[in-house]
Amino acid sequence: MQARKGDSDAWDALVERFAPLIWSICRRHQLQPADAHDVGQYVWLQLVDQLAAVRDPAALAGWLATTARRECIRFRRAARRQQALEHVLDIECIPAEQSGLAERELLLAERHAALREAFHRLPPPCQRLMAILIEDPPVPYAEISARLGIPVGSIGPSRSRCMDKLRRDPAIAALISTQNAA
Repeated sequence: MQARKGDSDAWDALVERFAPLIWSICRRHQLQPADAHDVGQYVWLQLVDQLAAVRDPAALAGWLATTARRECIRFRRAARRQQALEHVLDIECIPAEQSGLAERELLLAERHAALREAFHRLPPPCQRLMAILIEDPPVPYAEISARLGIPVGSIGPSRSRCMDKLRRDPAIAALISTQNAA
């Protein structure tokens, strides 16, 4: 490879030939154009450092593709960490008048999570019954009876027993006692 010997025309030919490969990998990883440019620059700098180690010129495309993929993954991870840090800082800067809303949203999310946990701990027949009972639009009792194979007259009492099981679940019981204390 002439590029190893410092031939700028050979280097330009490498860049012209393989830049679309690097660019396509960056786009596949959904990087913005400026970020893809940064990744591409990094890959070319890596090649400058490693060019002497490339033994088989036919393997260069694979080396560039692997290096580009790894750098795209590293870049996206770093961006996610940065976004998480910015998100934490944004939360700390919530104006006082909005902090009550944030607390209510957090409490609502905790309640939903507790309800999901408790629901998944119900016996499967209760899960099926409760899931049908909360469908929108409401399902007529005759259809519930047909779907579940239970008499229409036992749907209400079964629902009541399932609700009692939900109320006794530790996650829900803790929410109920906290709410009653407030």
